[in-house]
Amino acid sequence: MSQRDVLAELRAAQVTAPDEVRERVRLIVAQAPAPPRRPRITWRRALVVAVPIAAAVAAAVVVTRPSHHNQAELQAERPPTVRAQAKPEHTTGGTDKLAPTFGSAANAGVPAPIPHRVQSIATTLSLRIATARGVSDAVKRAVQITTSLSGYPASVHEQTHGATATANLTLKIPRAHVQQAVTRLAQLGTITAEQVQVTDKTAGLNATDREIARLQKQLVAARAASPPSPKLIAALTAHIERLQRSEAQTRRTAHYATIKLHLATPAAPVKKHGHGPLHGVGVALRWLGIGAVYALAIGVPVAVVLALLWLGMRLIRRRREEALLNR
Repeated sequence: MSQRDVLAELRAAQVTAPDEVRERVRLIVAQAPAPPRRPRITWRRALVVAVPIAAAVAAAVVVTRPSHHNQAELQAERPPTVRAQAKPEHTTGGTDKLAPTFGSAANAGVPAPIPHRVQSIATTLSLRIATARGVSDAVKRAVQITTSLSGYPASVHEQTHGATATANLTLKIPRAHVQQAVTRLAQLGTITAEQVQVTDKTAGLNATDREIARLQKQLVAARAASPPSPKLIAALTAHIERLQRSEAQTRRTAHYATIKLHLATPAAPVKKHGHGPLHGVGVALRWLGIGAVYALAIGVPVAVVLALLWLGMRLIRRRREEALLNR
């Protein structure tokens, strides 16, 4: 019999221990001291659960606490209290802008148009009026002032809601009367904002005139050529006409100054409630409650997943121990 056959027979044989040996093993096991039980909750397991919960609470506090940006927006909503005279700011491109002014009608002003210059004038004027009825009357008065100065209202939008009212008007006033118009309009209420923009169009018109003169010389030469070129003559004529129409449109537009008038009643005052001596405690408890809600919403699922993993590992370990004992 070979060695392999002997090993196969030994493995296939089922050796049964005598009853005396089994009884002795049971006595030894019964007399042996019980092994110490490992605690169910250890500091490592507690740390595994506590770290995700602490991170969730910290993230909740960071996300939900008020930011400085929101505080800046609240401060920006406060009405301006500055009263300053307008200061001209010269910019490039033939444009002069006036900084906003706040105060009475005496502060309102538009620079006088320069004679023999083509200028485009646009101004924005915001007025505060005490009552909604006053806003309606101011709209009618503004239209009357405009028509009395040979101007016309391009658009009028008025809205009234209870004790509050707003109105936005776009007025076209001849450039020569724009100073008088702004002064009279500013007397309808209290100035809260003003901006003036003056754009000089003379340089561009002079360049257009020189271009038209050059093209007209080419047109005369093209007509005197022998034989004349009808296509060249037609192209030069069309180009000259386009430049002339554009120049005429610029002059017509600059003849009228644009005044955008905004009328509004004062904003309702914001009620401020005083804080008691325990206000800080209430705020702290509120944020702690918010943090606890976020911790429960985020930490509980994490704890459940960790508990399932621990139970799964424990079950696998028990099955391995049972398999070893049954061999």
